[in-house]
Amino acid sequence: MVYIYRKRIGDKNYYYLRASTKKDGKAITKDIAYLGTDLNKINKKLDSLTEYSKEIRKAYKTIKGFVETNRYLEKVRSLRIKRDLFLSKESLYDVEACKLHWRQEFQKLDELTKSEILKHFIIEFAFNTASIEGNTITLKQAQKLLLENLTPKNKTLREIYDLQNTEKVFLKLYDDLKQELDHKLICEVHDSLLENIDKRKGYRTEDVRVFKMNFKSTPAKYVKADMELLLGWYEKNKNKLHPLVLATMFHHKFEKIHPFMDGNGRTGRMLMNFILLKNNYPPVIIRKKNRTEYLEKLNKADECDLNKTETKHYQDLTEFTSFEMKDNYWNIFL
Repeated sequence: MVYIYRKRIGDKNYYYLRASTKKDGKAITKDIAYLGTDLNKINKKLDSLTEYSKEIRKAYKTIKGFVETNRYLEKVRSLRIKRDLFLSKESLYDVEACKLHWRQEFQKLDELTKSEILKHFIIEFAFNTASIEGNTITLKQAQKLLLENLTPKNKTLREIYDLQNTEKVFLKLYDDLKQELDHKLICEVHDSLLENIDKRKGYRTEDVRVFKMNFKSTPAKYVKADMELLLGWYEKNKNKLHPLVLATMFHHKFEKIHPFMDGNGRTGRMLMNFILLKNNYPPVIIRKKNRTEYLEKLNKADECDLNKTETKHYQDLTEFTSFEMKDNYWNIFL
């Protein structure tokens, strides 16, 4: 296996092609070629290494990901972006690199290519956001369902509609990002996500218990008032907070209120992506495999009041969201 290794000395990066092999159960690494200091010239240098062409071709995707990720990180570092209280410097750079690529590369692709890549994102997003809530459809089954309309065997109609509704709602929001985030839009998103699943529409009028979470949701009679408070908080902070921080906090505060009888998690994650897209940032996937950590970060933020914005309560959650964006973005949109 070959990959690119970066060695930083002072303020300068030096790049090497490194090979990794196993011998007697131990990993052995060796630098086999010096690639220089300029990321923009690495591909040309790689093409000249004919003796390693087979290995380089096999590792093409990994190498391309490394080059493009670091190329955009270097661009972002040169912009001298203002530090953020809720994100570490490296996390902020990672998010801004994703945004820069999203705007300069993905958004300029032809419509058919964009549609195909976005479809891949939607499948991953639908699978993960539904799985977090207990949906048992596998990723492979989700792919066949949303790409080929092949219904998985031994799965409930609820689980199938869950994924189909997610795709429909995401695309509808993506196609109209000028909409205002208000009570009407929130209820429309929720009702569409639960179409053919749950007939209870609109904000709940009964109290609900949130299992496996350490907070008490808003009492039913105060739901509308707390949602009004949340939307007021959003209006006040939408031009003050970094969009990823804004989207993450809104998601958490929404979950803390738990305004619907069912579908709060799926609705909250969808609205988080609406806020990101509305601000020219790429959407994010909270992955099923990180569900435990995700819930722990949400629980920690519960200590903060609905109308407040405090670093000590939200920094871990915003760092988690930034990691999920960086870790998924380059695999899907590159």
